[in-house]
Amino acid sequence: MSLHIVVLMGGWSAERPVSLQSGAGVADALESLGHRVTRIDMAPDVAARLAEAKPDLVFNALHGSPGEDGTVQGMMDLMGVRYTHSGLATSVIAIDKVLTKQALVPHGIPMPGGRIVRSAEVYEGDPLARPYVLKPVNEGSSVGVAIVTDEGNYGNPIAPDAKGPWQEFDELLAEPYIRGRELTTAVLGDRALGV
Repeated sequence: MSLHIVVLMGGWSAERPVSLQSGAGVADALESLGHRVTRIDMAPDVAARLAEAKPDLVFNALHGSPGEDGTVQGMMDLMGVRYTHSGLATSVIAIDKVLTKQALVPHGIPMPGGRIVRSAEVYEGDPLARPYVLKPVNEGSSVGVAIVTDEGNYGNPIAPDAKGPWQEFDELLAEPYIRGRELTTAVLGDRALGV
């Protein structure tokens, strides 16, 4: 059965290039399977464009805001449009690293400690013992992540001219650095699809 699928990609977050690449790959794969695909680069008129396209499904290939933070999910819920990706509430929680910790820790999922810091604070002194990680509260795809090591790779304290997330984001999450491999697991519904 062939479907008309809109692939929503691009947007205006720091993750735009990743989203465009993901979206193009998804659109190509769907077309190779015989589906009719409309590619839409996220823009302020997206609701009108979706209403005009009348898709059977929207494949959400957006990364960061507004595609992963609940904005697009809320709009599509209101429009009655079927879409891939997590729903509204899950998206709002998952994009925010602090809310995610608050949701997971009570269920026994171990998370590193840490705290929120204002970017200007990093010039005054280290928020945690080195090594530690600084990252934006509401970004993904490792955008804006800095590992501040014992070697003082950014200065000690961090130098005002050192390039890092403190120059781009007002609020950062500081967490202890944990050495090791990072693994990702896809989950569909209640089922883990593998590591």
